[in-house]
Amino acid sequence: MRHNRRMAALSEQRCFQHPSREAAARCPSCRRFFCRECVTEHEGRLICRACMAAQTAAPPRPGRGLADAGVAAGSLFGFLLAWILFYYLGLMLTRIPAEFHTGL
Repeated sequence: MRHNRRMAALSEQRCFQHPSREAAARCPSCRRFFCRECVTEHEGRLICRACMAAQTAAPPRPGRGLADAGVAAGSLFGFLLAWILFYYLGLMLTRIPAEFHTGL
């Protein structure tokens, strides 16, 4: 009898998004009634689009800004280290006397 009462209640309900349409399901998350067009099946349940989007959205990663700053600082440090290395290598090569190359 309880099941019949639920079915009767569902058939009397209207879609939350489309009031002119009869409800086909009740979203288990927000508990609102929706027509067949407004719900989708997810993990064996009929769920509304808004709740589906909220459940499948990736949670924000806390502390990600600090990690990105560390990567940027490391890249800058590596670039500066390579620049200094090549600068002093070039400086050393320019100080070699010309006689060294002619074999005298």
